[in-house]
Amino acid sequence: MTVDGTPLGPLQAALAARFPAEDHIVPDLDRIAMLCELLGDPQKAFPSIHLTGTNGKTSTARMVDALLRSFGLRPGRYTSPHLESLTERICLDGVPVDDVRLAEAYEELRPYLELVDSRSSEPMTFFEVLTGLAFAVFADAPVDAGVIEVGVGGAWDATNVLQAQTCVVLPVGLDHVPLLGTTLAEIAAQKAGIVHAGATVVLAAQPPEAAEVLLRHCAEVGATIAREGLEFGVLGRATAVGGQLVTLQGLTGVYEDVFLPLHGVHQAANAAAALAAVEAFLGGTGSLDPEAVRDGFAQVDAPGRLEVLRTSPTVLVDAGHNAAGMVATVHALTDAFAFTHLVGVVAVLGDKDARGMLEVLEPALSQVVVTQTRSPRALPVDELAEIARDVFGEDRVAVEDGLDDAIDTAVSLSEQEAELGSAGVLVTGSVVTAGEARRLLKR
Repeated sequence: MTVDGTPLGPLQAALAARFPAEDHIVPDLDRIAMLCELLGDPQKAFPSIHLTGTNGKTSTARMVDALLRSFGLRPGRYTSPHLESLTERICLDGVPVDDVRLAEAYEELRPYLELVDSRSSEPMTFFEVLTGLAFAVFADAPVDAGVIEVGVGGAWDATNVLQAQTCVVLPVGLDHVPLLGTTLAEIAAQKAGIVHAGATVVLAAQPPEAAEVLLRHCAEVGATIAREGLEFGVLGRATAVGGQLVTLQGLTGVYEDVFLPLHGVHQAANAAAALAAVEAFLGGTGSLDPEAVRDGFAQVDAPGRLEVLRTSPTVLVDAGHNAAGMVATVHALTDAFAFTHLVGVVAVLGDKDARGMLEVLEPALSQVVVTQTRSPRALPVDELAEIARDVFGEDRVAVEDGLDDAIDTAVSLSEQEAELGSAGVLVTGSVVTAGEARRLLKR
């Protein structure tokens, strides 16, 4: 049995039997709240930083995790979806839990899951079970802080039993339509649901339509707001080898000469949000130790986010999966690389805006190779090819049935059409695409 093309062991198979996962929301928290109550409310055993938004959640969560560790704290990080292994989602002290520990925790939870299922009109979903599992692992560890990423939306997301006192709302865009809504305002209302009474909210720059909803909700619940561009932000940045050098305005001070080993202005903005969240979480009035801040950011990695996996030609993997994410990817490509000929490999999921993503990518790519992943949710390659030909034109589109052949074709096209030093391949379209490409390229 597989989930999104990833082979499963017994534990993963048991969880997969509870699909639907991230793309499914039942608009209540009854089942996860019941499970947590039966477990003694493990989510209350540690303070948390709760992150939502359309793009950037996982990267920002990884930065928060690294910063907390640089200040001597032991964080538990819960993110989704995973690139290659389910254990990536639940990390202790920056390291994924191992298969044995995860399996043991699941066996401990099993009787409680069965009890909740028996008392509910429908069984707990994959994501609800995994969320309860993460909370139990973190409470048992124990951790000093939870760094918890929302799965989908916010208000009805299983993670929202946290009621965290530090929240991060990253930029809101159109994604998971119509699941979360069809307008930015409707989607922002779902994201705003993680903000509870008395919380401190780190608010990234937002489209006006989303900002209005978020600010109004924060005012209604009495939350303290820190806004990008006012209370925190990026004061300066310069491209550097392997990343960028940034100057960040935090809530309590300015931090200069911070090396961030990630590409793009969007990652600099994510770093500013992560810093503000950690400042709010630690609650001090003075500036943080700048050396600890620099050390934390220097340790950050973000697999599958404009990650260089091969050279000659350069092969990049990026987990962009919506139009807004592709805009950030294209800007970062222009900022950090000097390709004269870039070939894209694109495979998307069937519920995503394939045309919107391809239209954003079109000016940046010389050619595109469309394909599909092994995920049962994949958009069939013939359908994607039809859209790609409409966007790129017939002569700029190649089609391959599998991702392995698509990468090989893209590398050949890149080598044929440009000097090796300025040729590149970008593999993108979904987190599943990025994960499958990483497995293939690392092999």
